[in-house]
Amino acid sequence: MPSIGHPRAIPALDHLPRPLYARAESLGAGSWTTCHRHDWVQFSYAISGVLGVYTRDGSYFAPPQWGVWIPADAEHEVVTTGQAEMRSLYIRRDACPWAPTQCRVLEVTPLARELIKQFCLYPAHYPEGDSVEARLVAVLLDQLRRLPEVGFSLPLPRHPGLLALCNGLIAAPDQVQTLQQWALQLGCSEKTLMRLFQRETGLSFRNWRQRMRLLSSLALLEAGESVTDAALGCGYDSTSAYIAAFKQLFGATPGELKL
Repeated sequence: MPSIGHPRAIPALDHLPRPLYARAESLGAGSWTTCHRHDWVQFSYAISGVLGVYTRDGSYFAPPQWGVWIPADAEHEVVTTGQAEMRSLYIRRDACPWAPTQCRVLEVTPLARELIKQFCLYPAHYPEGDSVEARLVAVLLDQLRRLPEVGFSLPLPRHPGLLALCNGLIAAPDQVQTLQQWALQLGCSEKTLMRLFQRETGLSFRNWRQRMRLLSSLALLEAGESVTDAALGCGYDSTSAYIAAFKQLFGATPGELKL
């Protein structure tokens, strides 16, 4: 993971003072955390900028108005390639017994967005019991439970040879090697590699590489690159094909996403 840029401090908390704890941050370009874990669930939401969360099982990316759900005890790193406004919610385990055990990327609905905005104004030791603050927390937790999941994750295989292949593609998304060429490099047949890729990642090689290229283009767009340069930089020969694939994954064109 990145080791240049601005290291970001991790809160020194032994426990959460309330069932829900908020953290609002304005992050500089290239901010990152060391690999860490904590005893509570984390939901990190990007108001602006692109948020990247890296775990041993895969990478998760949140463009503006989406967020990443990180289970308790999951080792992870958080990275932003450009400037970002981030809001993080830390949630006690007993406050969300319904919490999934895997990282997920969730769409932040308008109602959840306003609830998060209001909650971030509360003090860390907000009133509990039958208070306005506690009632808002209950509604916010209910809304977080209902947020729709989106497919902005990039699963990583555990097979050593396949993992090395994937890391090489992530490092240079514009590579043009075919599946047959990769199979030769790994010393197996193309069909064997296809089956292995599907089993290890849940995606076909073609779909995995397309998702990886589209996700990698977010950093290029955020850095101010044109749509055409972003398309070429992530391995697309056709800008129109890139825009169509981008809209299919993110639900908006590169221009509409307003990175």
